[in-house]
Amino acid sequence: MSVKPVVALVGRPNVGKSTLFNRLTRSRSALVADFSGLTRDRHYGEGRVGDTPFIVVDTGGFEPVAKSGILHQMARQTKQAIAEADVVVFLVDARAGLNAHDHDIARLLRKLGQKVVLCVNKAEGMQHGSAVAEFHELGLGLPCPISAAHGDGIADLIEHALEGLGEKVEDEVYEADETEPSPDALASDTADAIEPVIHHRIKLAIVGRPNVGKSTLINTLLGEERVIAFDMPGTTRDAIEIEFDRGGKQYTLIDTAGLRKRGKVFEAIEKFSVIKTLQAIEASNVVLLMIDAQQEVSEQDAHIAGFILETGRALVVAINKWDGLDSEHRERIQREFDRKLRFLSFARVHTISALRGQGINTVLRSVNAAHAAAFTKLSTPRLTRELQAAIEQQPPPRRGIFRPKMRYAHQGGQNPPLIIIHGNALDAISDSYRRYLEGRFRDAFELAGTPLRIEFKSSYNPYADN
Repeated sequence: MSVKPVVALVGRPNVGKSTLFNRLTRSRSALVADFSGLTRDRHYGEGRVGDTPFIVVDTGGFEPVAKSGILHQMARQTKQAIAEADVVVFLVDARAGLNAHDHDIARLLRKLGQKVVLCVNKAEGMQHGSAVAEFHELGLGLPCPISAAHGDGIADLIEHALEGLGEKVEDEVYEADETEPSPDALASDTADAIEPVIHHRIKLAIVGRPNVGKSTLINTLLGEERVIAFDMPGTTRDAIEIEFDRGGKQYTLIDTAGLRKRGKVFEAIEKFSVIKTLQAIEASNVVLLMIDAQQEVSEQDAHIAGFILETGRALVVAINKWDGLDSEHRERIQREFDRKLRFLSFARVHTISALRGQGINTVLRSVNAAHAAAFTKLSTPRLTRELQAAIEQQPPPRRGIFRPKMRYAHQGGQNPPLIIIHGNALDAISDSYRRYLEGRFRDAFELAGTPLRIEFKSSYNPYADN
């Protein structure tokens, strides 16, 4: 199978790289705002011109002379993107004009010897000759004037960039089997088993408070510095998706921005980051909630866990930075977890060291199990038998002179599993009895790691009003 060409977008901060990335990928994947240095990590997406698909890589503001700090880490990410690319699109700003940073980047690109297309952005409403004139001195060939925000000149730019590189590629598609079996099939003997049918990548969102080690964990899993892991809260701002394969399983890892208390979120950029993180949770199949063992389990951890539970996503908990703690500290953290996050009893909890790679394999095994549970197919005959067994052991309490009567159960959905129970007077079922049924179904079907929804549907008597 031929390989898609890779196009890397580079340039100094705030020249419109993320805007162009979103335009090429026909998405809103990259955060865009009038704020310098918003993008920090490499961000990959897929684009297509005619029959030619390509990979486009968004990068942070490039300052090749930076020697330390977050700017140095961003420059390392950009250099890695350049090394991976077949062609580099070097963006400059027509409105701001040429400056010393542009010259620094141009010198580096000439040394590296990559194919470079010089792109003059924000040229809308300007005469093309005057917009590009001063950029000829960069010595990178004929500048291409475009407007990433308005779409002007984008097609010509990409055709020029991909000239001699494009090949037709058959895309592999992984789709979930969401077809529900017919009632006849559900009633048959062959439908009496749990049948997890999974044909897609496991979308794993890694979430938590700032600086708990989310990016460090991703880098350890990948075996490379794929995202910036820096000892500064708020390093990650966007939700970065990374494809990853291990042990025959295919994952899409999603590195997210740390979630702080709402009252401490002041910058507009951080508010956008929070939205992207919440969207990543909703779009995922499994969420890995990371907690910092060197800090107490906070109310914010509980708020994040509560949102995950509300969205119905499968969940695994990893308590990071466990290495180096004494036994007394470990016992205190476990007591706090049991007290503040006891509503996560369905989730498996692991103690890990993301930096040293300790405990990560067991976390992935729990992720696989939680994903399988979330997409499990539950047969109607077995659900109904388990329901009747639960009723025989503990009938629902009466409400007045009536006792709720549950007749049968079937599956109404996946991710999370939804069990629909039919009968009479089911509006009288108490919350405690609902929790009892959840526990019975969870144990019977081994639904560890996923929330479970139960919905009651009462029969309607058409003669009740006569």
